[in-house]
Amino acid sequence: MAELRFNPLIGDWVMINSNRQARPNMPKDYCPFCPGSEKIPFDYEVLKYDNDFPALSQNPPPIDETAGDSKIYRAKRMYGKCEVILFSPEHNSSICEFDTGHIVKIIDLWAERFDEILKDDRIKYIFIFENRGELVGVTQPHPHGQIYGYSVIPKKIKLEMEAFEKHYEKNGTCMFCDINEDEKSFGERVVYENDDFIVYVPYFAEYVYQVYISSKPHKSNISQFNDNEKTAFAQALKMTTGMYDCLFDKKFPYMMCMHNAPVNVPQSKKIKKYFHFHIEFYPPLRADGVQQFNASSETGVWAHCNPSSPEEKAAELRAALKRFSDKL
Repeated sequence: MAELRFNPLIGDWVMINSNRQARPNMPKDYCPFCPGSEKIPFDYEVLKYDNDFPALSQNPPPIDETAGDSKIYRAKRMYGKCEVILFSPEHNSSICEFDTGHIVKIIDLWAERFDEILKDDRIKYIFIFENRGELVGVTQPHPHGQIYGYSVIPKKIKLEMEAFEKHYEKNGTCMFCDINEDEKSFGERVVYENDDFIVYVPYFAEYVYQVYISSKPHKSNISQFNDNEKTAFAQALKMTTGMYDCLFDKKFPYMMCMHNAPVNVPQSKKIKKYFHFHIEFYPPLRADGVQQFNASSETGVWAHCNPSSPEEKAAELRAALKRFSDKL
């Protein structure tokens, strides 16, 4: 079974895909993403790879009709696209270990795939992300990320869009541009910046050690960056991930979530005026070896409780960034 089912309580769609339970456990001494495997060429630098066990498909099966003629429940075919982006042929490498030029190649591939996937007008949102570490469920340690192309706009992005639009209509400015200025002016939560990007623990951080990477120029999606901005973006990614690894002197688990503007929607031109490209990092650790769980408050009612001060954690992250910089 693979279909989208509507949750009428919050007006959102849930992906139901029982087929993914059939994903095999790979032998510990085998990596399908290393050069020379039966699926990967011997020679590559960065590579797009179609997911073998996609959550979404451009040829989805028919929906299950077991719900009958419900007045409440509805479903639709789980249309979409799932791709894997291989960051490097080196099995044990990480973004922070790559030189800036190599990270730019990853960014170029992200932008290329973004532009290609949006050609399918049934795709409404393109989500680029990386899950890192067993603590967030990663079963394949080879450095890679993923891209999902959804046929519906996810709820969180809808909420962001509504907030961005409301702020723009009231103030005539982009909310994220204003947030960037506030963070830069205050300074205590900023952990890194260069000419085109700024990294900070947000004022409203939901997670301990959470950071945002935001472009300083107003861009709504990754394909709008010029060459200089891509280099600055690569530097921000390298410094941020290296900072995390130096925090506890070990490979740091995280979820890296890239927010681009929705695509193929009637208001696309208007959205570009107020939707601002940014990346949100969600780290599952609140201390060395101590996991931060989404418990009842966070999961049941979306009421997050951050057991730390964003300003104090920003200071810790700046110290970790300095240790990383000293190694370069």
